Amino acid sequence: MKALVLSGGAGTRLRPITHTRAKQLVPVANKPVLFYGLEAIASAGIKQVGIIVGDTAAEIQAAVGDGSGFGLEVTYMRQEAPLGLAHCVLVARDFLGDDDFVMYLGDNLLQQDLADFVARFEAQRARAIAPRLGEEGPIVPSAQILLKRVDDPQRFGVAELDTTGRVTHLVEKPTVPPSDLALVGVYLFDARIHDAVAAIEPSARGELEITDAIQWLIDEGEVVLSEILEGWWIDMGKLTPLLEANRLLLEGIERRVDGDVDSESQLHGRVVVEAGARVVRSHIRGPAVIGVGTEVVDSYVGPFSAIGPGCLIQHSEIEHSVVMGTSRVVNAGRIEDSLLGYDVEVTRSARRPRATRLMVGDHCMLDLL
Repeated sequence: MKALVLSGGAGTRLRPITHTRAKQLVPVANKPVLFYGLEAIASAGIKQVGIIVGDTAAEIQAAVGDGSGFGLEVTYMRQEAPLGLAHCVLVARDFLGDDDFVMYLGDNLLQQDLADFVARFEAQRARAIAPRLGEEGPIVPSAQILLKRVDDPQRFGVAELDTTGRVTHLVEKPTVPPSDLALVGVYLFDARIHDAVAAIEPSARGELEITDAIQWLIDEGEVVLSEILEGWWIDMGKLTPLLEANRLLLEGIERRVDGDVDSESQLHGRVVVEAGARVVRSHIRGPAVIGVGTEVVDSYVGPFSAIGPGCLIQHSEIEHSVVMGTSRVVNAGRIEDSLLGYDVEVTRSARRPRATRLMVGDHCMLDLL
C-alpha cells in the first residue's frame, strides 16, 4: 500500500499566518500539523508516500525532505491549481500505479489509529474464503472512508449508510444534509478510483470532488465501506480548531526538563522545557511546552500553551495559546486564546501618552480590552 498526502491548499481561513507559511506546517504542540500525519502513515507500515504540493512546495520540501527522517520514501507532485481532491488523484496517477493507497489530508488531525484502519481494509480485500452453498461471497471493497458525527454537516462532504455500514450516497457541502456523518479526510482506495476520477465532471465550484468520485464507484456497483470515528478529529482551517488541537495534543505530553530552570521558578504538572531553554523567576503550569532556546523571564505560562523555539517571553502572562518561533512578548500583560506567528513582537511601551500602537497586515483579528 502507498500513501497520498495532500499539502497543496492555500489555507485562506488561517490568514495572516498562511500568507507566509504553508498551513500544513503551522505547529501544534510545537510540531507541524503535517508531521503528525506522516508519523501515522509510517506507523501503519507504509513506506512510499506521494505528497501533493502547490505554491508552498519549496517550504514543504524543505521541512519533509526525502522522508527518511520519518522512515518514509517521499515523492513530490505539483498540483498547479486547487482543482479538487479528486484532481490530486489524477496528478498522482503514475506514482500510485495500480496499488491500493490511503489518501490523507495534510492539515487534519485525528485520534484514530491509522494502522488499524488500514489493516481492516487490507484484511477485507485479502479474504479468500470460499462461500458455502447459498451464501454470498466475501465483501471486497474498492474504498473505505472514515466518518465523524458533526453538528454542522453543511460544511463537509456527507455520507448516507445502509444498515450494514456500506455507503449508499455521498454529497458535498449539502444545503439540507442527509445525515450528520462528515467525511474526515482519510480515504482508502484500490485502483478502481482512477476510473472514477477520470469519469466525473467538475462541480459547480470548478473542482473534481472526491465525493463525486466515490459516488461514481457506488453507482458502478462497487462496495464502499465506512467506519465512524469515536475519538476526536480537528479540521485545522481556523483559529479555534487549531487551539483545540493544541489543547488535545498537550493533554498527552509527559513532563520533561532538558533546559535550565532556576531555583526561583516553579513548574507545575506536565511541562516540557526543551534543550537550551531557560526559565528564570517564572511560573509554568502544564500542560505546556517551552521550545528549544526560548527564554521565559519573570513571566507566567499557563495551561495549554506551546511556546515555539527561540522566543523571549518577559514580564508577561500567556495561557491557552500558540506562540511560533523567534517571537518576542515583552511587558505585554496577559495574552490568552491567541495564535502568534513567527517573528512576532508584542510589547507594551512605558512612554506617555499611553496609546495602542499597531502595525497589522491583511486578514488579522484583534481583540483589545
